[in-house]
Amino acid sequence: MSPAEEEKSLPLPERWPRASKFALSACAAAVAELVTFPLDLTKTRLQVQGEAAVHRHGAAAGQAVPYRGMLRTAAGIAQEEGLRKLWQGATPAVYRHIVYSGVRMVAYEHLRDSVLGRSEDKSFPFWKAVVGGMSAGAIGQFFASPTDLVKVQMQMEGKRKLEGKPLRFRGVHHAFMKILSEGGIRGLWAGWVPNVQRAALVNMGDLTTYDSVKHFLLLNTPLVDNSVTHSIASCCSGLVAAVLGTPADVVKTRIMNQPRDKQGRGLLYKSSTDCLIQTIQGEGFMSLYKGFIPTWMRMAPWSLVFWLTYEQIRRICGVSSF
Repeated sequence: MSPAEEEKSLPLPERWPRASKFALSACAAAVAELVTFPLDLTKTRLQVQGEAAVHRHGAAAGQAVPYRGMLRTAAGIAQEEGLRKLWQGATPAVYRHIVYSGVRMVAYEHLRDSVLGRSEDKSFPFWKAVVGGMSAGAIGQFFASPTDLVKVQMQMEGKRKLEGKPLRFRGVHHAFMKILSEGGIRGLWAGWVPNVQRAALVNMGDLTTYDSVKHFLLLNTPLVDNSVTHSIASCCSGLVAAVLGTPADVVKTRIMNQPRDKQGRGLLYKSSTDCLIQTIQGEGFMSLYKGFIPTWMRMAPWSLVFWLTYEQIRRICGVSSF
């Protein structure tokens, strides 16, 4: 058998390992995103409540939004806008995770196995896991930033309708085209800096924690590489990711949701640092953790669903465990 014929006879994951892992992680991420999306919408709404900069610029005059907790916000969306609105913005969110999760997972494994390298005992040192997780998250989020921008802005459409403001978008395609026409290519990457910063922190919590906890359990406890080990590691990763990522997520959401001039420049915040300073000065440090509970309550099941699905899909498709 010639080398070309031998290569064709190999299973698809062995012929195109990176493309296969990209597709598998994208499928797992899409499932996790659809299951937990209502919590993401609730989190986004909570993060813009009481936004001090909006009130200073008079953008919300006479339209004060009452403060609500997580459950009241979710119930309010369902009652005032309809149950289906809890999934408003889900389409760009799925697009975003196809790009984001696909890129970050492939990038992390490449960094772990080929660039940074494992130790002689096949363990991955914690500092390398931190570097790999943050780098992979930043790379993945940069490519996915336009879809994240559309997702955030579409999530706020129901709130605009209740406030009597005209809707900005008719759908995902219209949102992309409108943002592109108003702000150019740069407009599609509005808020990419805090977005990438958040993704780096979240992945330091998610990828780094999951990989480190999983292999610690396998090396130091009687647990084997099964769903129990995956569940424990994913629960730890969801909590750490929420703690590290929520402040950057608040900043990212506010920058992405702010009104912009014809040049695509924000009218409320000059940069992510300016947004951070204004938020702390106007609302206090703990405002950076607005939406923490739904963030955590979303990240925990998201992480659980994603990692269990991803590990099982890899096993079914003949790809080695993560």
